[in-house]
Amino acid sequence: MVNCCGLVSEKNEPVPLKSISVELQVQDHVASVRSCLQYVNEEERPLEAVFVFPLPADAAVCHFSARIGEQEIRAELQDRQSARDQYDDAVSSGQQAFLLEESEESSDVFRLSVGCLSPGQNASITIVYIIELSVQADHALRFCLPAVLNPRYTPPQNSGASALTTHQIQVNLSSGHRFEKDVELFLYYENSHQPSAAVEAAASAAQSGSLMGNPALMISLYPEFPADVMSSLASQGEFIFVVDRSGSMDCKMHHGNDAQMRIESARDTLLLLLKSLPMGCYFNIYGFGSHFESFFPSSVVYSEDTMEEALKRVKSMSADLGGTEILQPLKHIYSQPCYPDHPRQLFIFTDGEVWNTKEVLDLVKSHVYSHRCFSFGIGEGASTALITGMAREGSGHAQFITGTDRMQPKVMQSLRFALQPAVDNISVDWTVPEGVTVDMLSPPINTLFQGQRALIYAQIKGQSSGQTEGAVTMKYRLNDQPVTNQLQFTLKPTEDTGLTIHRLAARSVIRSLELEERAGRADAENIRRRIVELSVQAGVSSVHTAFIGVNKDSKQTVKGPLLQRRVPVPLCLNPRTLSGRLFQSLGAKCEKALPPLVNFAILSTTKSPEFCDLREQAEPQKDPLLQLVSLQKASGCWELNASLAAVFGKTEDEVTNQKAVDGSVWATVLALIWLYAFKSDQQDEWQFVAMKAASWIRSQKPNGLSQCVCDGNVLLGCQVTEDMLGI
Repeated sequence: MVNCCGLVSEKNEPVPLKSISVELQVQDHVASVRSCLQYVNEEERPLEAVFVFPLPADAAVCHFSARIGEQEIRAELQDRQSARDQYDDAVSSGQQAFLLEESEESSDVFRLSVGCLSPGQNASITIVYIIELSVQADHALRFCLPAVLNPRYTPPQNSGASALTTHQIQVNLSSGHRFEKDVELFLYYENSHQPSAAVEAAASAAQSGSLMGNPALMISLYPEFPADVMSSLASQGEFIFVVDRSGSMDCKMHHGNDAQMRIESARDTLLLLLKSLPMGCYFNIYGFGSHFESFFPSSVVYSEDTMEEALKRVKSMSADLGGTEILQPLKHIYSQPCYPDHPRQLFIFTDGEVWNTKEVLDLVKSHVYSHRCFSFGIGEGASTALITGMAREGSGHAQFITGTDRMQPKVMQSLRFALQPAVDNISVDWTVPEGVTVDMLSPPINTLFQGQRALIYAQIKGQSSGQTEGAVTMKYRLNDQPVTNQLQFTLKPTEDTGLTIHRLAARSVIRSLELEERAGRADAENIRRRIVELSVQAGVSSVHTAFIGVNKDSKQTVKGPLLQRRVPVPLCLNPRTLSGRLFQSLGAKCEKALPPLVNFAILSTTKSPEFCDLREQAEPQKDPLLQLVSLQKASGCWELNASLAAVFGKTEDEVTNQKAVDGSVWATVLALIWLYAFKSDQQDEWQFVAMKAASWIRSQKPNGLSQCVCDGNVLLGCQVTEDMLGI
């Protein structure tokens, strides 16, 4: 079956999506997004269509409406089954109806049903959601408009004290933009590490005492890590690398001519990781698809022998394991006993989605006290719910590699996080006037790493007779040292904020309740009722509610049988599993289904199918940096040989004339000089390689080291000092 992007029929014929316009409003650390989608039924018969589309994980959908001609239909949030029943009744009686519901398997996938569009009729659909903006390595806040929704793999046996600051942003994409990658916006704030607090007024019509009927408070905590903490790295741990080897990993990293295949980039990344690990730690590597494989039965001690054995297997890794099933390898990993004094660090790489996201996240969360989970989403279609969820539930850090991003620097940044001290023992205390109380709405925060920020939601109850100021004291430990931040805030709420804070707070509570329900609590039915009640009260989506809109004012009903259409999603096809004739046939159908690009608003885009470029490529030239890294020993040193000389652009005779120090010391000094002189812009990729090398040189206590550095600079034509090399 072919999967394309857009609204299509069971015969793979398109329902034209004429345009998408997106308006973005940023308030402090959160964004409100209004997306308008315009469809037209160009059939000669009435139409029912279904559109499956991605939203960011933990987005809170808070508005859904449709306009047909001059008639606007504003949807109501109701119990999911009740909404479905109303939709079916309306469509069967010929009324126009719209249904928006969240996927039961993953919180970042929504399903929109459009019922009874008459021939030639236009429908404009508006969806509004709010979301917390993620923090990047350079402290920017990132908003991403996803370009594609990758296929959901389903196994055969399953069915599948600062005020709010508002910024208006306008971006116009050029005519003919194909939307082949995500649209990203980055915002930079001054004093980004300064804690902030914002109070939002209650909803005027809400019942006092309810979540919406009292002021809500949002606290931003973004700890700053001093330089001495950043340089403090652990030398122990168990490092387990879990790599997606499904067929889609044979896709390119991006659409440029020089793009690597995803599996190739993963192999290069594993090379860097294996060379960067500290001696004496434990490690293992898993590959997963429809089934999983591990390099070793259990984690092994990192040594020259085990590193070389792992590297040989890395070189032969292919995207040959079928679909994407991550639950079983995780269960196997968690069944293995941990090593005392070696904290378990899990690194997970995937470019897609799984059919049982929530089950995976529950499993990670149940082992949060025995490990940390660092996750990496490769390509535009990686599930944000899966990637950010695993990192959140595993007290780790999530990274996304999109567009022309290189995988290696982001992964090495996470390795630094894994080896660095983290913020823990986090507590929040409130100082408020008599008669006022503050109730926490967010779940407890266990850990924060450098570059991570937490938004904490709370509810303010009661009234003060006089004072209008409150304070929050946040305490935590960093590198075993206590840190205290106190922040003043006004109890006088900010008006006209669109209830953004309240709705994100409600979303946080709903997610916690959904987790309790999935844990199999005895009072699951009561929890479900609480979720529905809070979802309807706050006007934000949940797994147990749906938006339903019916055009009851229509003077005429739609007659005749409806064409039923279901949306497929982009598919990255593996040439190993398809004949050339079949692939060409599927490709032709997808090209036919590409909707036209019509007009633009704030952000105007149209979706296009994502296919891998499967043409044979010439073998790319090996990256000199990776060549150098591949030659390093596990201990951190290099050997003097022709392969190393070739990296420097020299012959073996040219690099063997130095007699002041041992050959391995000389080779290692040359490697360090070359890195600092010629690859300084990629230092975040080779920093651990260099640290191991410098540590090894110091352990040798060589004589004549200064002369060795001078000779190395002369040979390579550089001016690098001993201090720069750290030796």
